[in-house]
Amino acid sequence: MASSAESAPGAQRVLRISQLDALELNKALEQLVWAQFTQCFHGFKPGLLACCEPELKACLWLLLWRFTVYSRNATVGQSVLNIRYENDVAPRLRYQPPSKTQKLGFAACTIGGRWLEERCYDLFRSRHLAPFARARQCVSVAVGLVKLGELANSLVFLQRGQFATLPERLLGIRSVFREPPGPRELGFEYMNRELLWHGFAEFLLFLLPLINLQKWKAKLSSWCIPLTGAPAGDSARATDGRQCSLCGEWPTLPHTIGCAHVFCYYCVKSSFLFDADFACPRCGARGHSVQPLRSGTAVSEANAL
Repeated sequence: MASSAESAPGAQRVLRISQLDALELNKALEQLVWAQFTQCFHGFKPGLLACCEPELKACLWLLLWRFTVYSRNATVGQSVLNIRYENDVAPRLRYQPPSKTQKLGFAACTIGGRWLEERCYDLFRSRHLAPFARARQCVSVAVGLVKLGELANSLVFLQRGQFATLPERLLGIRSVFREPPGPRELGFEYMNRELLWHGFAEFLLFLLPLINLQKWKAKLSSWCIPLTGAPAGDSARATDGRQCSLCGEWPTLPHTIGCAHVFCYYCVKSSFLFDADFACPRCGARGHSVQPLRSGTAVSEANAL
C-alpha cells in the first residue's frame, strides 16, 4: 500500500505547460537574485564586477542549486508548481530521487555550461591570434551543436511531454508531481467578465471612427444656442468677424466658407478634413472650400479696438 501511494504522484504526467512555467520561474528567480546582488555594489566603481561576472553568476547559481535541487530534488519553480525530479533510470515501483551523480551532472550541465560559454566568449573576444581563432571556432561549433540538440529535444518534448531540457534527457531525470494533484476548480466569472469587457471595448473601437462627432457637435450647438437665449450680440460678433463660429474666440487667421460667419483657419480646416460635408454651425450653409477673409478684416479689427 505504501509503495502504491508513493508511486501515485508519478502516475499522472506533469503538463507540458507546468514544466515550461517552472523553467520560466527559475529564470525569473535568477534575474532577481542577480539584480539584488549587483544592487549591493551600486555605489562602487562602475564595471567593478565585469571582469569576474561569469564566476560570480556561477557561484550564485551553485548556491541556489545546493539548497534546491541537491537538497529538495526540485528547483524553485518546480516547488511552486508541486513538481520535483525523479530518477527515470531506476525502477519505478516507488519514487526514486535523483542520485548524487545525476545532481552533480545537472549542475555541471546547467551551471558549468553557461559559465564556460560566457567565459570563452569574453576570453576570445579580444584575441586575434591564429590559435585563439581556431579555439574560438571550435567553441562556436560546440555551442551550435548544443543549441541544435536543445531544439531537437524541444520538438521531442512537445510531442511526448517528458524531459523539458536537454540535461534532463541526458541524465535521465524527469518531472513528477510531489503530491497527487487535486481536482482543478476553475471559476469562470472573472474570465466571462473580461471577455465581455474586451468584446465591448473592441466594438467601441470599431464604432467610434464611424461616428462623425464634429458634425453631431455642430448640430447640437446649433440647436441649443437658440434655446439657451444667447444674446443678440453673439450673432453680431460672429457676423462682423470678431468671433470664430466654432471655438468662440477671436479668429486666428480668419477664413470663411462662403457664408457671413468667420472661422479660425485651424478650426475650419480640421473640420473640413474630418467631414467633407461640413456646414456652418450657425446658419447651416454648406461650404465647398475654405477662403481667407479679405473684406471686412480691417473693420473688424477697428471695432475690436
